[in-house]
Amino acid sequence: MTTPNTRPRTPTAWIEALDAVRLPVITTDHEKVRRALADNRRSMREIAEAIEGSPVLALHFLRAANHNLGALAKKAESLEVALTRLGLARAATLLAQVPAAEAQALPLALRQLVLVSQHASRQAGGLFGARLARLWQEVHWGSLLFLAPGWALAAAYPALFEQWERRVLGGREPAVRVERELLGMPLLELCLALVERWQLPDWIADGYRLLASNRRLLIKALHIARDNEHPLHQQQLLDADPALRRWLTRPGNSILIANGLALSAHHGWSGVHSLRWQRLAGLYLQLPLPALQQLVHQQAAASAREAAAPGLWHPAQALVLPWNAVYPPAAPRPLPREAAGQWRRLCGELLREPSPFSNVLQLLGTVRQALEACGLNRVLLLQADRTHRRLQAQQAAGLAEGAGKLVLDPAQSPLLTELLEAPKALRLGPGTPTRLPDSLEALFPGGHRLLRSVAVNGRVVMLAIADSGGGPFADTTAQAFDKTLQCLERALAAFVRRPR
Repeated sequence: MTTPNTRPRTPTAWIEALDAVRLPVITTDHEKVRRALADNRRSMREIAEAIEGSPVLALHFLRAANHNLGALAKKAESLEVALTRLGLARAATLLAQVPAAEAQALPLALRQLVLVSQHASRQAGGLFGARLARLWQEVHWGSLLFLAPGWALAAAYPALFEQWERRVLGGREPAVRVERELLGMPLLELCLALVERWQLPDWIADGYRLLASNRRLLIKALHIARDNEHPLHQQQLLDADPALRRWLTRPGNSILIANGLALSAHHGWSGVHSLRWQRLAGLYLQLPLPALQQLVHQQAAASAREAAAPGLWHPAQALVLPWNAVYPPAAPRPLPREAAGQWRRLCGELLREPSPFSNVLQLLGTVRQALEACGLNRVLLLQADRTHRRLQAQQAAGLAEGAGKLVLDPAQSPLLTELLEAPKALRLGPGTPTRLPDSLEALFPGGHRLLRSVAVNGRVVMLAIADSGGGPFADTTAQAFDKTLQCLERALAAFVRRPR
């Protein structure tokens, strides 16, 4: 495992380290291409088609074909041109030097990022293939290899990719700050340097230059793209800025837009970044946003059918989830200072003796507020009758209308029966086989929930269920949930003893 002290820290060191990475490929892909190269009945086009299923192998061949090009030599922009330049004998020799392993043995971060690239290529072909039919090779290979510098980083330092994904996508930390902490330099600058070292297609380099140091045109286009409902006004703004209009119609922008769509969808379809790229694609194609989104979703589904693999996340999976679902799940955050102060104050009220509450409903209202203060935005408190044959909602927060009137029969649920038999606390995760009753599943969609029995004198009198929008909990939140309900138990006991 690498540590901050063993990782490169300067641009030159990073370029040398990543340039030396020998990206591995899946054994079955390696063997398939070996047989194709050895078959003298295959044309170059047929061999290229055999390689297309392995983007990493395609990168190996393109890098080799463009290595040490002279100043006047033309880059190989497609795999077929690269194979012609290399020749079959040299291609076979190069293939023999590429490490192969079973899919599960390859770094997960590498396989995940390659899947995003395949999704981007499918988006580019579906959205721009007909419009740029004469340039389809450049569109296909440019969109597929745009993230190739990240493949090397994910293969050599998978933990860095996972940290970046978790902190930037999940935790919403500023990308520049995280990248300087992890890499010592902005990621876009590193990617551009590798693209230039590997002599990848010019459209890829142009895209990284735009993102790294010349975002002015992109930002102006994004501002115009926001007004998607008024295409005539958009056209007037473009006509008033000829330089922007010329830039926007460049074919090379297709690969940048396709990768923007794929990367932003990887995190979540409903996020602001995804919407920005969708609007920009709509402006580029002169399509209204609903029509553009329909096309994008269709291409995502087609990509999933072609390239989805066990253990990997494909954005098309999110199309059947709640619209605000994101990947990776938002990182749990510790309790803010103000909320922690409010939680302590409310718990202090629960612990006062004699009890300051005039009725149980008022007491439970304070408990609900305390649970909300500790970061639990969906809360349900259920009171059990004396025979444990009925559970009735007493307090609810953040739930669908009608949750406060919910009545349950515990006998229909092994989980509720277990919680009523004896005081118990449960922390349910996505992989937990235990299931809530359907009515509670509908109220608490998502994988992460906290459940706890509330007992007085050893007898369970209430159940509490809470979550943070279905996402994972910080340990401090789970601890605050348990302590709040301990305070509830003491408050109920004090309420029974209060002076009449």
